[in-house]
Amino acid sequence: MTTAQMQLGLSERTTLAIGEALAGKGGRGLFARTRSALLFAGPAVIASIAYVDPGNFATNLQAGAKYGYSLLWVVVAANVIAMLFQGLSAKLGIVTNRNLAEISRAHFPLPVVYAMWGVSEIAAMATDLAEFLGGALGLSLLLHVPLMVGMVLTGIVTYAILAAERQGFRPLELIVGALIGTVALSYVVELMLVDVDWSAAAHGALVPRLQGPGALAVAVGILGATVMPHAIYLHSGLTQNRAPASNDGARRKLLRFSNREVVAALSVAGLVNVAMVIMASGAFHAGHADIAEIETAYRSLTPLLGAGAAAVFLVSLLASGISSSVVGTMAGQMVMQGFVGFHIPVGVRRLLTMAPAFIVVALGVNATDALLYSQVALSFALPVPMIALVIVTSRREIMGAFVNSRRVAIAAGAATVAILALNVVLLLQTFGLVR
Repeated sequence: MTTAQMQLGLSERTTLAIGEALAGKGGRGLFARTRSALLFAGPAVIASIAYVDPGNFATNLQAGAKYGYSLLWVVVAANVIAMLFQGLSAKLGIVTNRNLAEISRAHFPLPVVYAMWGVSEIAAMATDLAEFLGGALGLSLLLHVPLMVGMVLTGIVTYAILAAERQGFRPLELIVGALIGTVALSYVVELMLVDVDWSAAAHGALVPRLQGPGALAVAVGILGATVMPHAIYLHSGLTQNRAPASNDGARRKLLRFSNREVVAALSVAGLVNVAMVIMASGAFHAGHADIAEIETAYRSLTPLLGAGAAAVFLVSLLASGISSSVVGTMAGQMVMQGFVGFHIPVGVRRLLTMAPAFIVVALGVNATDALLYSQVALSFALPVPMIALVIVTSRREIMGAFVNSRRVAIAAGAATVAILALNVVLLLQTFGLVR
C-alpha cells in the first residue's frame, strides 16, 4: 500500500481495492480470493440484521414455545424467499445505480408512488417499533431500569453508531457485522445449553404443517419478521454506489460476489432463526408452552438452564435491538429520500420512527405483544416492495442484459402470491369468516 493510499479513509481504501479487484489486479490464490470476498462483503451483512431483529425473537419464541419444532419449515421457507429478494434488490442497485424507491418514483404513476411511500412509512414505523423496543427491553433487563429509560438509552446508542456513517460505509459495516456475529455466537452457546431432539427438529424444518388456527398467525408473523420490507428497499441503496462498475463485465463480477454474500449472510441469519425456535422449543415447549413474552422467557431461563443461558439471551437481544435500530433508521431515510426526493436530518428521521415505540410504552401495551403485532403488520406491507421489485427487475428497459430470467421471475412471483394468500387467509380468520 502506498503512502497516498494509507492517508485515505477506510471506506476510500476499500473502494480503491474493489476497483483493482474488478480490473483483475487483486492477485490469485486462496488468500487473494478470500481478500476479494471480504472487500465485497458488507451490503448483505447489513441487510441481514433485519432477519435477526427483536421481531424475530418475539415470533420465534412463540413458535418454539407453543408449537415446538413444527413451524421450523416456515423459518426455512421464509429464509429462501429472503435470499431471492435480497439478491434481486442488490442486483437492482448494482445495475442501475439507483435504489428501489428511486426506480419506483421514476417508472410508476405518481398516485402509485405516493401510495407505496405511505405503506412504506407505516412499515418503517412498525419495523422501528420492533427494533427499538427490543434494544430498550434488553437494556431495561440488563440494567434493571424502567423500559422508558431503556428506550432513551437505546436512542443515544443508536445515534452514536449512526455517527460512524460520517466516515463512509465501511466502519458502519464492520460495527453492524460485529453485532450480528454477537447474536450468532450467542445462539451457538444457547444450543449447547438446551436439550435438542434433532430428528424432530429436522422433521419440523422439512415437513409443512400448521397445528391449529393460532399457528397461522404465528407463521405469518415469522414471514413478516424474516422477509422485511425495509431490507428490500435498503439493499438496493447499499449497493447502488458502493463499488465502481463502468461496464457490464464489471457488473457481472459484482453480481457474482453479491450473490455469494447474500447466500452466506442470510444463511447465517437463517440458522440463527432456526436456533431461536429450537432453543425456545427445547427450553419451554414441554412444560412451559404458555411462555410468550421475552421478559418471562429471560427470567425463566435461569431456573431452567442456568444464569449463563439467561445472560447470553440478554446479550443477543441487546445486540440485535441496537444494530437493527441503526439499520432501520438508514432504511427509513432511504425510503423517504427515494420516494419524495428530499433528505431530512437523521436525528429528525430517528425521532419520527421512534415516536410509535414511545406511544406504545406510554400506553402500557405489552412489549412482546407489540413486537408480534408489528411483525404481522409488516407481513401485510411486504407485498408492496416485493411486487415493485419483481416488476422493475423484469423490465429490460431498466435492467438491460441483467433482466430477470423467466425462471427467476416465476419464482419471485410465486413467492409474492404465496405471501398475499397467507395474508388473506389470516384476515379471514381474524374476522371469523373461516376457521
